[in-house]
Amino acid sequence: MFRFKVPDILPSLFPQLLWRVNTQQPDIYLTFDDGPHPYITDWVLQTLQIYNAKATFFCVGENVQRFPETYANILAAGHSTGNHTQNHLKGWTTPTARYISNINECAALVKSRLFRPPYGRITPAQINVLRKNYTLVMWDILTRDYEKNLDTEKALKTIFRKIRPGSLVVFHDSEKSEKNLMLMLPKLLEHFSAKGYSFKCL
Repeated sequence: MFRFKVPDILPSLFPQLLWRVNTQQPDIYLTFDDGPHPYITDWVLQTLQIYNAKATFFCVGENVQRFPETYANILAAGHSTGNHTQNHLKGWTTPTARYISNINECAALVKSRLFRPPYGRITPAQINVLRKNYTLVMWDILTRDYEKNLDTEKALKTIFRKIRPGSLVVFHDSEKSEKNLMLMLPKLLEHFSAKGYSFKCL
């Protein structure tokens, strides 16, 4: 299993999915999965604001229902949002009809043409249905901020080497990732801002 950088073979095998933005400009696309969370997401928004950074938040519908004010804060700050299913379902183990229905339930709350499958797990049949109405967003760099015993300094050194213009970078605004997220995000923003990069939303 790859650690932080998606193997080059995957985008060639699944060209229907967006793995990286095609640009030579010094732009990075930060994404945050699994929120919104009333404390963690607001911390992310405040941290992004310090660096004039924009990002894309792939939101779980049931969390939007629980924390509508936090979701509104994301939009009010000028960030974009995407659909991450209503209940964070794994596509590989969910029948396609149920999976699509769950996404539609989230779509009633998250008005977006962006979709990211939880865990990155989606079947070819699900891809064929969803690509008619959504841009299916994967990633170029996975921070692995959800790992309990992650060596964040070592992880950041690798991530700093692997990020390139147009990279889609995954963080998680969730309780499971809180500690690592709060250590890693400010350092990543500071490092690449100093190098002249901008942070944009999809």
